[in-house]
Amino acid sequence: MDKQIDFLAVGDIVTDAFIKLRTDEAWVETDGPKKEKELCMKFGDKLPYDDVVVVPAVGNSPNAAVSAHRLGLNSGVITDLGDDDFGKEQIEALKKQGINTDYVKVHEGEKSNYHYVLRYGPERTILVKHTEWNYSFPHIKPAPRYLYLSSLAENSLPYHGEIIEFLKMNPDTKLAFQPGTFQMKLGREKLGELYELAELFFCNKEEAQKILETNEDDIKELLKKMCSIGPSIVVITDGPNGSYAFDGSEGWFINMYPDPSDPVDRTGAGDSFASTFTSALALGKTIPEALQWGPINSMSVVQKIGAQEGLLSKEDLEKFLADRPEDYVAKKII
Repeated sequence: MDKQIDFLAVGDIVTDAFIKLRTDEAWVETDGPKKEKELCMKFGDKLPYDDVVVVPAVGNSPNAAVSAHRLGLNSGVITDLGDDDFGKEQIEALKKQGINTDYVKVHEGEKSNYHYVLRYGPERTILVKHTEWNYSFPHIKPAPRYLYLSSLAENSLPYHGEIIEFLKMNPDTKLAFQPGTFQMKLGREKLGELYELAELFFCNKEEAQKILETNEDDIKELLKKMCSIGPSIVVITDGPNGSYAFDGSEGWFINMYPDPSDPVDRTGAGDSFASTFTSALALGKTIPEALQWGPINSMSVVQKIGAQEGLLSKEDLEKFLADRPEDYVAKKII
């Protein structure tokens, strides 16, 4: 029998090209019709940029798998890629990170996902194009301890059905669900069984409002409403205002772990938080302890370019925890 995987992440993989824009060649405006921030550049010009950094084998789920591995778990990915050079590079990068690639499916004649990340200060705008793979869930034996599900392409609804059937047949496998854009767009009705099967669910405040179709602003109420549609443990982040966790009866809050210096790139902060929280539970930590672990890895990730370079080992994370500010502790709020 093969060794059981502790943390098996399901989701699309991509290569990111981080293009650092020059602040004298790009700017941000809020005068558009929606009054939202807009990244602006001259139209029809040749614009110089500062530099470009190419990072293979990223994406919500690959990022989570690397995070879990660095924290000491046996982790792998279920993902799809093309047989082009980018795809080969993605597989090699996963292996180099120590990730199990037994369930990586290579599609002949297809192009691997490649995204362009426009960096403007610590924020970024990402140009994305997801290849619509012919998804099929692999035969996995033994079933993993945790299945971590995140971003997939728009044709993946039937694939979600396969994942639901796998979870029903393997009730000991715990599902951690961090929905991507398309999964949130599908709505909770179409993915209702997935919400009900989720041991862990992660989103930010705005995403919770969107999923629940509510203008409710009180996070305690959002936690309770989200828990009522299925997940056993709900975690909602609220940017600089901190993060919250609720298990159906008790709830906790943690503030941000202070940045040692100004953030360099916020890509992957959410992935690192959710995967670290999940990994902490897999390592036997309590919910309040897991809630203290998550922001530390997010703090570290935003100090580097890309979603993986700043991910911490268990030892390094515990050092930050030992040196935490006095007020950095999970507080019971429900």
